[in-house]
Amino acid sequence: MRTHTGERPYTCEVCGEAFKFHGNLKTHRRIHTGEKPYKCEVCGQSFKSSGFLKTHTRIHTGERLYKCELCGKAFITSGDLKRHMKLHPGERQYNCAACSFACK
Repeated sequence: MRTHTGERPYTCEVCGEAFKFHGNLKTHRRIHTGEKPYKCEVCGQSFKSSGFLKTHTRIHTGERLYKCELCGKAFITSGDLKRHMKLHPGERQYNCAACSFACK
């Protein structure tokens, strides 16, 4: 329900940033403490969240979930794919629904 109400009842005591869920606050606090409890078994690099570790692990496994529909190149993260999409010349990522304006 917090998604719809915008309620953010969990606030960081250090910087004041607010979160919808306690787990998100708990992960955020690690920015301030420097705690990185999730360690890669392959290379030993540590991360503040299990999600960051999972994404990192794809470097070692070669798993690439995000594929460019234009050229077929695949990427580890959605952010990498978004950056790649800006490189396709002539492609317009943003089209105005009200007029014919389009831009990269």
